[in-house]
Amino acid sequence: MRGRRGDRMTINIQEHMAINVCPGPIRPIRQISDYFPRRGPGPEGGGGGGGLGEAPARLAPLALAPPAALLGATTPEDGAEVDSYDSDDATTLGTLEFDLLYDQASCTLHCSILRAKGLKPMDFNGLADPYVKVHLLPGACKANKLKTKTQRNTLNPVWNEDLTYSGITDDDISHKVLRISVCDEDKLSHNEFIGEIRVPLRRLKPSQKKHFNICLERQVPLASPSSMSAALRGISCYLKELEQAEQGPGLLEERGRILLSLSYSSSRRGLLVGILRCAHLAAMDVNGYSDPYVKTYLRPDVDKKSKHKTGVKKKTLNPEFNEEFFYEMELSALATKTLEVTVWDYDIGKSNDFIGGVSLGPGARGEARKHWNDCLQRPDTALERWHTLTSELPPAAGALPSA
Repeated sequence: MRGRRGDRMTINIQEHMAINVCPGPIRPIRQISDYFPRRGPGPEGGGGGGGLGEAPARLAPLALAPPAALLGATTPEDGAEVDSYDSDDATTLGTLEFDLLYDQASCTLHCSILRAKGLKPMDFNGLADPYVKVHLLPGACKANKLKTKTQRNTLNPVWNEDLTYSGITDDDISHKVLRISVCDEDKLSHNEFIGEIRVPLRRLKPSQKKHFNICLERQVPLASPSSMSAALRGISCYLKELEQAEQGPGLLEERGRILLSLSYSSSRRGLLVGILRCAHLAAMDVNGYSDPYVKTYLRPDVDKKSKHKTGVKKKTLNPEFNEEFFYEMELSALATKTLEVTVWDYDIGKSNDFIGGVSLGPGARGEARKHWNDCLQRPDTALERWHTLTSELPPAAGALPSA
């Protein structure tokens, strides 16, 4: 900048700016290394100058302070849990408060999503539209996904919603992990991920509610070889446990669970079969869902009159049927019969897809055989049990093994 011809400026613009911004003597600028203690006496790595040589001594108290204090961040309240991940995640993503309860008697897992605090702003207005998703891992994404409602324009949402998983067994509690994700809903674009928490279900005790208040973490990618190896090891352990549970020579692929009710009625002289519900079914359609229905047979069926079929439930992997079928037969005759239960995906214009099945009878194994025997030994008593659906029916479905 220059004045008019003939005018004399007593001070130039550079000196004027320096005086306004930096009044007084100029001091050396602090470097990042000044905030950390020196390993040895004296300056390290090229910082010569009289003023710089004394900087570590003057800044020694700052070196002991946490990074959050240097940046003016608020410290956590007394008694709050301190997690092992970076403080940046804890301060910028927010915290989530929830309860978990495993009801062993009803084979259900109750997830009570309570509230979140200090979520990361995701929208232009400095707020977010958060909701919570929960998944059971390992497992099919849509079969295990449960979701809360969306809270609008808030960083401290309160949900107080109960999300329930059915068909959860002690085996699931021992090896599965619950993934809880907080996301921001966008109507005009893809929903955005805020943070997540992963809770091993083995931390839960049956019929004891456990309260959690944990900082959200960033999504953990499986890009590195070490992470991929860990994931593959986890899948391998899951398959080995499933193979042991089946107690068979070959591994049968798990395709979901079904809740059955069996009762022999002495007054009506017949078997009452209740098809109550299914959980975590395999997806058979391109939309990631199925249109399931259930068929039952009482084998051997010479006259082919034992077939019963439920209604079709559209676009779901966790259908509720609550239908009952009756087979008129003497109790003694049931001892040589096998109840075959199969789940199918209904398709228009082509063959229906087989999802999975289970057989109950004297030739079955494990829980299926126990359920059948208990039904015959305890007439007029409705017995409800969860059963695992497999990709193949056991040999007991076709005919009883030879003695």
